[in-house]
This record gives sequence, C-alpha cells and structure tokens, in this order.
Amino acid sequence: VTYGRARFLVTSTGMHTEMGRIAALLKSTEEKKTPLQVSLDQFGRKLSIGILVICALLFAVSVFLRGENVMNAFLFAVALAVAAIPEALSSIVTIVLSFGTQKMAREHAIIRKLQAVEGLGSVSVICSDKTGTITENRMTVTAVRVGGESFSVTGTGLQKAGAIQQDGRNVNPLSKPALKELLICGALCCTAEIHSPQESARRDRSARTDKGSWSATGDPTEVALLVAAEKGGVSRQELRSEPFDSETRRMSVTVTQGAGTCTYWKGAADAILPLCGFQMRDGKTVPFSESDRAAVRRSVTELSDQALRVLAFARQEDGACVFLGLAGMLDPPRESARTAIRTCARANIRTVMITGDHKNTAAAIAKQAGLLRGKKAMTGDELDALSDAQLDACLDQYTVFARVNPAHKLRLVRAYRRRGEIVAMTGDGVNDAPAIKEADVGVAMGKSGTDVARQAADVVLTDDNLATLVDAVEQGRCVYANIRKFVRYLLSCNIGEVLTMFLGILMGMPVVLLPTQLLLVNLVTDGLPAIALGLEPPEPEAMQKPPRKPDESFFSDGLMGRIFFRGILIGICTLGAFSTVIRTGGTLEAARTAALCTLILSQLVHVFECKSERRTLFSMPYGNNLWLIGAVAVSLAVLAAAVVFPMLRVIFSTVMLTRPQLYIALGFSLAVPLCSSVAGLFRRKK
Repeated sequence: VTYGRARFLVTSTGMHTEMGRIAALLKSTEEKKTPLQVSLDQFGRKLSIGILVICALLFAVSVFLRGENVMNAFLFAVALAVAAIPEALSSIVTIVLSFGTQKMAREHAIIRKLQAVEGLGSVSVICSDKTGTITENRMTVTAVRVGGESFSVTGTGLQKAGAIQQDGRNVNPLSKPALKELLICGALCCTAEIHSPQESARRDRSARTDKGSWSATGDPTEVALLVAAEKGGVSRQELRSEPFDSETRRMSVTVTQGAGTCTYWKGAADAILPLCGFQMRDGKTVPFSESDRAAVRRSVTELSDQALRVLAFARQEDGACVFLGLAGMLDPPRESARTAIRTCARANIRTVMITGDHKNTAAAIAKQAGLLRGKKAMTGDELDALSDAQLDACLDQYTVFARVNPAHKLRLVRAYRRRGEIVAMTGDGVNDAPAIKEADVGVAMGKSGTDVARQAADVVLTDDNLATLVDAVEQGRCVYANIRKFVRYLLSCNIGEVLTMFLGILMGMPVVLLPTQLLLVNLVTDGLPAIALGLEPPEPEAMQKPPRKPDESFFSDGLMGRIFFRGILIGICTLGAFSTVIRTGGTLEAARTAALCTLILSQLVHVFECKSERRTLFSMPYGNNLWLIGAVAVSLAVLAAAVVFPMLRVIFSTVMLTRPQLYIALGFSLAVPLCSSVAGLFRRKK
C-alpha cells in the first residue's frame, strides 16, 4: 500500500498473494555478467598461459643454451613475469569504474552495482516508463466533457488561479449540475493534498513545489483534479468523504449525505462505463444508451489523440450508477527527454515507451517526444494474443506499448534480450521490480520509486529523468573506451618489455635489463599513467556510434593488432638503444641505463597515443586530462631520480649518461611514436 485509506479482508498470505507472485518473478531472474566481465575473463586466462609459456622458454634458454646459473635464471624469469603480467589491470578496472560511479552520482544517477557502469555503455534498447521519466509528471486538467458539452480549464501548475471556460467565456461550474458533480467526484476520489506556501514551509523538503510557493503530496493525477475542483469553486475541505475500496484502474468513495449515502467513482473510461446505466444531461438523470456510450468513447479517443490522459467519473445512489463525464489531463514531455531521445537515435539506441496509459494518449505523447516509430502502438491485450515467436517477429515495428501490466513488461524485456539486445528497463513501482531485475541494466526512479524497485535496480535516477539515463549511457561508453585505452597501453608496454628481454637473449646479447630495472619499469609505467588514462573525458563522437554488440570481442576493431605493433616497436627501439651505446664504446651499465630510459620514455609517450583510437599524436587534445599530465610528470621524476641520485643508482644499477648517450635514448624513444603515428595515418587514409 503506497497511499489511501482502507479496511481490508485477508484472503491469501505469503506466496499466494500478489506480492508473493512478484517475489516469485524476482526469484526466477538471474544475475548476469556484463560483456566486459566475460571478455576480461577470457583474456585473463589466455594472458596467464602465454606469460607462463614465455617465462618457461626464457628460463630454459638461459640455463641450457647460455649456461647461466639456475637461481639467477629463475630470478630473472620471475622478474620478467612480474613486469609482463599487468597485475594492475583488475585494480585499475575497479578504480575506473568507481570514478565513473562518482561522476554519475554527481549527475543524479546512483550506481548500485559496479558492473552496471560498463553495462550502460552496451545498452542498445531503453524501455522507459512515460509519466515522470519522459514527461514532467506535472498533471494539469485542461479539458472536461460532461452531458454532451465541452469545457476547457485554464491555468497551470499548483496555483489555483485559472477558470473553467466554454467557447472562450468563463462559466460558473455551480450552475452546471453535471460539471459540479464531476468536480466533486474528482475532489473526493483522491488522497492527495495541496499545501499553501505557509503550509509548505512547515513540511519536509520532499514535497513537490511549484515556483517555490505552493506544494503538493500524493499522486500527480489526483493533485491535478484537486486544482481543477478549486478552480471551479469546489473545495474538498468543505466535503466529507471516506474512501473505502480500491481496485485496478478505478477508485470509489462513499459520501454521507444526511441519512443516506452515495458513491463516487473515478477511473479509466473502459473501467467506469460498464458500471453506468444512466447519465447526467442538462441537470437530469437520463438513460445511458449505446449511442451515448459510443459518443463517450469517441471523446476518449479525441482527447487521447491530443496527448491527454483521460479519466471518467460516475455517481452511484440508490442502486443507480450515473455517468458524469470525462476529464483530460496534460502531462507534457520534458524538453530534456526530447533531446535525450534524439541523442539515442544518433547512437542507434532504440527508445521504447512502456506505460499503463491509453493507447492513443501514449502514442500522442510519444509523437511529441519524437519517439513514435513504425506502427502506432501495441496494447497489453494485443501483446497477450501473440506467441513469443510472433512477438519477436514484429517487435521492431513498435516503440510504444500501452495498457500493460507487470507481466507484459517482463515479457517485453525477455523478448528484446532473446534478440540479442542489451536492455535498460526503467520503473518505479513494486510491480516493475521483476522486469527491472531481468533487464541487463535495471533502472529505478529515486523520487517516485518504491524501495522494492530500487533494491532490484542496478541504477537509481534521483531526478526521475530520461536524460539522466542517457547521460549515464554516455558515461558508460566512456568508461568502456577508457578501459580499452589503458589495456592497450599496458599490454603494448608489457609486450615491449618481454620482447626486449626475449629477443636480446635469442640474439646472444648480454642481459639487457636487470631484475631490479624491470621492477622499476613496472613501477613507473603500470601505475599512475594507466589510472590517469582511465579518467579520460568522453570523446565527442562517443554518442555518434552504435552500441557494441554483445558478442563483440574486447579487442575488436583491430585493437590487438595495434597492441602488438606498438609493443614490437618498443622492444626493437629499446634493443636498438642498448646495442648502439655498446657499439659506440659505452659500458654495459651505460647501455642498460640507456635501454631503461628508452623503454620508460617510449611508454610514457605511448600513453598519450592511447588517449584516442582514432587520432594521432599530431591531432590529440592534450589539455583535457590534467591527471594524465601529472602522472607522466611523476613517472619522469622517478626515472630521473633513479639515474641522478647515487643511492638510487646503486639500487637500480644505473649510471649517469653522457650527452651523446642521452640523445641516443631520446632518439629511439621518439622514433617509436613517430613510426606508430605514420602507420596510423596510412591506416586511416586506407
């Protein structure tokens, strides 16, 4: 129970209740791994096997071909394994995801599960509720139909300023019996409250405010009816009512009038019309004929086509139920939602509206929001008539689903997932929880949502805004792209380190880098620069590309080829610096120091190349990530200290380089990105 007053009779308990049925649906859903988790799990297994094989080969070559001491060869192999294995990978992934959650939280998207950050970047279908997510959730009664007459209601928001008009002229509702009864019915059939500025100041901050003055609590539809009644001179404070019953899509109250009572009904037209045998026309109660019912249904369609939510009203007394009329309420789309839907369209993300409203109302709102595609809309009843195979075949033809229940929402999510889509499902009620949990990314509303919905969700929107979800999708894409960036950086560097040592041994060279020097490389390059690279802001084209396919490899789009190409360049240039210093008369210690500087400098230059998969160093924006510049500066300072300070030179077996030797190291370091950038230009031209 979320609001209202009632007396109830217990007929079922536990799993036999509606709450129990929902709990069973929640139990039937399973936790799912995101595409990134699957990709990294597969990659981790392959990487571990590859590194173990390489280290074993190096150990065998050192012992059996070069005749080195077994213990020294073992220590060397272990040091290389430590440098080659990107042990910071899992921690950096977690750190980047955590930073992503913090940024999203500042933008009103609370991430409850860390994996959801990456999952958002894969979303290809957004199933969104209408009220409060796509629309403003600020209902205003704008049209009334009673007794064959049409009236309009002026004024917006919670202010009581406004009037009821007919043909552009103000009318006194109290002189129109049917109109008066409809306003009384709307005022009584609700549990909402409107508060004056003075009352609002005494209430908590959760009350919805209108321009800092009037506020309201309760369902927005009922708030709109209260405001309309006040505009017509009907005040609920002067009426006495006791709501006693509530059932799906209609509400009733019993009102004591002297010695007798009467009952007012409010609800969807197709739920109220079957109750009524009479109607009120010209202040008199007359039979409600089939032609009259057809006229009412045409009015419902007409108002719904104007994007109005339509409610019907009736009064029951002495066994006779009298139809009073219709009220149409406007809940306009958010401008931010329109922009978000356009952004999704550019990003090839399908936005779908799922609502309990009338089919025509939902379609009209969807059209205003720029959401309507293909056929008009599908109702829950039409959905029930389709088999799963038939639903899968026609799913692409609809972007609006109206008059749906919780089971329909769950079925739609499963249908999209059967088609291989990554689905984000929004909702706020207890009934939405199964669909929210079943979706790849479940999204609950923070302002209007229930605790059950929030507990089932991966993401909570504190402002109940579709635009916030789309911003979170962009951030999710950014996080995934950043993970690709630092994985590219780490693996390229580690491949360069492994090739430096492996090729040096195969070519009969002295050991190019000592174990302590390998550990220094690992310390300087694998930590801060990789983390800073994970904090890159979104690239401008992030939301201009289609979402990733669920079965797409983490190393798609030639990423692995670029990793190996860059790693090979790093290894070759490091060996080039080492051998050049030896051939120019330098000592073995100087050659190792030059190789160490070349290896680290080329990696620190490469980290800037990894800022984008589509730009070269010549077109890269460098000032948009100051964390990366700071991390590279710290790493350079550590390298300089290891070469300059005598105490550290002893620890890392380094020496001061002469100016020619320093030029050799710098030259080979810059040759790596130059070759890589030229290759990138040719690749893009092709």
